[in-house]
Amino acid sequence: MAVQARDEENGLRIVSTEQLDIAVEVSGPADGSAVMLLHGWPDSPRTWDRTLPRLHASGYRTFAPYLRGCGPTRFRDDAAMRSGQLAALGRDVLEAADALGLARFAVIGHDWGARAAYIAANLAPDRITSCTALSVGWGTNAPDQQLSFQQTQNYWYHWLMALPRGEAVIRDDRMAFTRYIWNIWNPGWTIDDEEFAATAASFDNPDWADVVLHSYRVRWGLAAEDPSCADMERKIAASPTIRVPTLVLHGGSDPCNAPSTSEAKEGFFEGPYDRVVLPELGHFPQRQAAEAVLAPTVAFLREHG
Repeated sequence: MAVQARDEENGLRIVSTEQLDIAVEVSGPADGSAVMLLHGWPDSPRTWDRTLPRLHASGYRTFAPYLRGCGPTRFRDDAAMRSGQLAALGRDVLEAADALGLARFAVIGHDWGARAAYIAANLAPDRITSCTALSVGWGTNAPDQQLSFQQTQNYWYHWLMALPRGEAVIRDDRMAFTRYIWNIWNPGWTIDDEEFAATAASFDNPDWADVVLHSYRVRWGLAAEDPSCADMERKIAASPTIRVPTLVLHGGSDPCNAPSTSEAKEGFFEGPYDRVVLPELGHFPQRQAAEAVLAPTVAFLREHG
């Protein structure tokens, strides 16, 4: 069960759930509407820095957790499975919200965070006012999903992590590997070394490698599933429909998840749904062109609470 968060002011809070002590960066007006900001991989809450001033000025109080395996977030039990299963990430969102005392809130997620946001919205539509997902479409988590040859090529790093060679890279050369990922996922635009270093510090978490390897292996059926996720996985499989108002934003030049991977997903949604392709942007649109992300996002938040 979730327990009460420590610290009540803006800044870093630690909230305890059954499995984790989750570090959450809290900022914005104290009476603002709650928005959970969920970062992706390989990333941290620093990914939202360019978006925070506009969100706060628009009246939103933001809660940006470090996902499991990242930054100061820690497993509470040394013997616990270092699961990176996507359903576990979605559960973390809801349990962190419990500990923070958020009865209803919006979610904005990128990459892993988008997958977690979709799952939380599917499981708890009564709690989530709206879902904004960046760079990922819903219905793209199953191991038997159809992949174009282009997207199969884009997922080269998934296949690498299935091998002992990839495991060694993740464990022993993570900084060079993730810097390379950032370079190739931002065609025509370079994130400077200082910005990378500010984020990459969160990859020093002792559980980062285990969580990452499990996440990419289990989603293709190459690792044992997390038993604690079994009920959630059955619920999602039985009813994958999302009933929360949802906005999808996808960089038109994303070389990680091609824009085509978020096309034609309307059938998964009941209620308001919109998808916007952002021309010439790569996999990190919130970093590359924050205003292009904020304009539709803030409008969507205002319309759907």
